[in-house]
Amino acid sequence: MASQDYYSILGVKKDASEAEIKRAYRKLARKYHPDVNPGNKEAEEKFKAISQAYEALSDKEKRKIYDEFGEDGLKAGFDPEQARQYRQWQKGGFGRQGQSFYSDFGQFKYSGFEDVFGDLFGQAGFGGARTAGPVKGRDIESSLEIDFLTAIRGGATRITLQKEEMCSVCGGTGRVSVSGDSVCKTCKGTGQTKVAQGPFNFSQPCPDCGGTGRAGTPCTRCNGAGTVFATETIDVNIPAGVNDGSRIRLAGKGGPGRNGGPPGDLYIITKVRPHPIFKREGDSLRVDIPVTIGEAMNGAEITVPTPDGPVQLRVPKGTRSGQRLRLKGKGAPNLKTKVPGDLYVTIRVQIPATEDQEALELARKLDRFYRGDIRRDIHL
Repeated sequence: MASQDYYSILGVKKDASEAEIKRAYRKLARKYHPDVNPGNKEAEEKFKAISQAYEALSDKEKRKIYDEFGEDGLKAGFDPEQARQYRQWQKGGFGRQGQSFYSDFGQFKYSGFEDVFGDLFGQAGFGGARTAGPVKGRDIESSLEIDFLTAIRGGATRITLQKEEMCSVCGGTGRVSVSGDSVCKTCKGTGQTKVAQGPFNFSQPCPDCGGTGRAGTPCTRCNGAGTVFATETIDVNIPAGVNDGSRIRLAGKGGPGRNGGPPGDLYIITKVRPHPIFKREGDSLRVDIPVTIGEAMNGAEITVPTPDGPVQLRVPKGTRSGQRLRLKGKGAPNLKTKVPGDLYVTIRVQIPATEDQEALELARKLDRFYRGDIRRDIHL
């Protein structure tokens, strides 16, 4: 299968920043998520491709390898340093004169550089076949939208996503045994057969077992992959104090391991919905509270909402509009220390909207109590 262009899948340029890649992924993931498109196989496949592209391009090391070698460079067992040595050897013309590496191995039907490296080095790489040991499953990411107060207080929720899981038919081997012997006799369970070319020994996937090291025929449920995509609903505990873009790690909830390896981890990226009255800055919260002219001038005891419930706040006499008052410890808890920040209340003096003549006359009388021109310091 031809290599996919991960940049094209996400709709970004090759020099796109991490932030641009993340924005593109979130936009596409929301559009093609299985929950939004129930029963739509085309959207499901699109979502898988988007997730695969983001997994590669959001990781600096994986992106560097992908930019140099393409999709095949990310396959298990690929050795970038040895691949560079091979490429240099090819440039040096150490093959037989008038004949390329590809013509030497024409029976493998390699069509280009990426196919050669994907098939020859995808599992064992240079130096001969190696028995594959346990491999940890892939780490995966998924975004989760939560409301503002859940981010502050914490809480439990659920997320439904499409993820790889081990095939229940073949147990992750990709093969269905047709005899008592589960080990491939051709490669003796390594999944690789050795091929010599020039100064190097290469390995190719065993033609009899498809590189699995297992005897039998390819599993029809997973088409020999050993894994299938399935919808899974996972319980998520939101820690108090998470912010927009926080990462929550769910150990062992990622992709399935290979050859007895442990599963990868799932990272939940939080997206916090804005609140109608609260604004957050780090661990501090801000809220605007209206007061009357009389409350501002005479002072008053007012009720202020907080994430923990309403509290009483004393407004001092002569409080000006725009003045900030602090409620200590009523902000957001620090995600690491759990120590809460403060809530800053900005006082907004409200002018009554009225045409009542008595009220207007009272306002004119108040003007006499201003000391001088209140706009005297306003000039160019």
